[in-house]
Amino acid sequence: MESSQLDPNDTFYAIVTGANSGVGLATCCRLIDEFLQTRPQSHTLVLIPTTRSSRKSDDTVKQLRAHLAKTCQKSEKRVPGIGSVLEKRVRFQAEMLDLCSLISVQACGRRLRNTIPKLDVLICNAGIGGWTGLNWWRATYKILTDWVHSTTWPEGFKIASVGLVTGPQVPPTGSAPPTAKGKRGSGGTPEPPLGEVFCANVFGHYLLGHYCAPLLKAARPQAGRIIWTSSLEAYASEFKLEDFQGLTSNMAYESGKRLTDVLALTYDTPAARPYSSRYFETDDANTSDNRPRMYLSHPGIVNTAIISLPFPWIMNWLYMVALYIGRWLGSQWHTVEPYTSAVSAVWLALAAQSTLEQVEGREGKGKWGSATDRMGNERVMRTEVEGWGFGGIVGDCAGKKGRKRGAVDLKEGERDKFEGLGSVCWREMEKLREEWEGRLAAA
Repeated sequence: MESSQLDPNDTFYAIVTGANSGVGLATCCRLIDEFLQTRPQSHTLVLIPTTRSSRKSDDTVKQLRAHLAKTCQKSEKRVPGIGSVLEKRVRFQAEMLDLCSLISVQACGRRLRNTIPKLDVLICNAGIGGWTGLNWWRATYKILTDWVHSTTWPEGFKIASVGLVTGPQVPPTGSAPPTAKGKRGSGGTPEPPLGEVFCANVFGHYLLGHYCAPLLKAARPQAGRIIWTSSLEAYASEFKLEDFQGLTSNMAYESGKRLTDVLALTYDTPAARPYSSRYFETDDANTSDNRPRMYLSHPGIVNTAIISLPFPWIMNWLYMVALYIGRWLGSQWHTVEPYTSAVSAVWLALAAQSTLEQVEGREGKGKWGSATDRMGNERVMRTEVEGWGFGGIVGDCAGKKGRKRGAVDLKEGERDKFEGLGSVCWREMEKLREEWEGRLAAA
C-alpha cells in the first residue's frame, strides 16, 4: 500500500533530521523497533528520514530496510509468520534537507505539506559542532585527573572555529560587491551573516517546525510534537543575548544548545505565548486550537563522529573505551552507543500524551536525558537545566544524581528570570524568522 492510501487515523508520521548516521540513524532504528512492539498491528509507521543529498538518502533507506528486515527475522523466530506482517507496517519517505540553506528548508516544508496529511512527531536531531580539534595536552590531563566529569562536561579542551557563517541565502542578482557588514544579497543589498552552527542546530529546525505547523496541528487526537535534541553541554554562561547566534563565541555549539533549552522549556509560558502562538499560526481555521507540543531531550554522552579526530579508527576506539570507563566509574550519562542514546527521544515520540502530561504536571516541564547504569541498562532521566532546575520547581534538585559539579539549587525568583529570558528569545527568533522570510520572498 502506498503512503497516500494509508488511513491517517491508523498511521504515525515521524520525521528525523540528520538520519544518515550516528544518533539520527539509531533514532530511526529505535523508532521502528518500539513502534512495532507498542502499537496495534493495524497501525503503520511512515518514517521520514532527512539527509543532505540523494546519495545519503538512498544509503539511509537501505540501512533502515536492512534493520527492519533484521527486526522482522527476530520476530519470525518467536512467532512464525509475523515477520511479513511487521514488515508491511513500516514505510519510508526520505527527504533531502540542508538546514543551513533556508531555501532548502522552505522547499522541504512545501513537499511535506503536499505529500503527507499530518505529522505526529518532528525529531530535531541534526546538527554540527563547529569543532576543529582538541587541546590534547589539556584533554589528557583533565581526563586522567577527573575522568567522569571531564568526559561528561569536556570544558576547556575542545577547539572550535569562531565566526562560521552559512553561504549566501538569497541568490545575488545585483552587481554590488559583498561588504564587511554582510554577504551580498538579492539586488546587491547586504545580507546579514547567519551563523552556521546556529543555523544547523537551531534556526533551520525552528523554521522547519514552523513550516510543518499545519501538519502538526492536523494530527489527532492530540496535536503533533516537536522534540528538540539538546546536550549536557548547554552551559548558561555561553549564551549571550547580544551574540544571539554565537558568532563571536568559541563555543557556538554550547550557546545554541542553551538557546534550545530555553526555547523548548518556555514555549508555553504566558510570557512567551504571544510569540510562540505566531510561530504555530496556520491558515487552516479547523486546526487553530490544536496547539503542537514541544519537548526537550538529550542523548547523553555518545561515541559519534561529530568531532573530527586524527587517526579516526584508533582515536574513536580510544574514545569509546574512555566512555565505557566513565560509565563503569559511575556516570549515568555515558550511553556510549547511538542506539542506547536514542531512548529518550523515542520515548518522548511514542509515549501516550496522558503519560507525558501526568509526569510533567506532577514534576514540571523537564529536559529528558538518555541514561544507563554500569551494566548499560538504559532509562530516561530528567536532567538539570541552569536557572530551571529539573522542572522549574524550587526544591526539586534535592537528592538528584547526574548533576554538574558546582550546580546550584533553584532559588525563588529564578524561574521568573528564566521565563523572562525565554520570552526575549522567542521574540528574537520570531523577528529573525520574519526578516529572513521577507528577504527570501523579495528575491
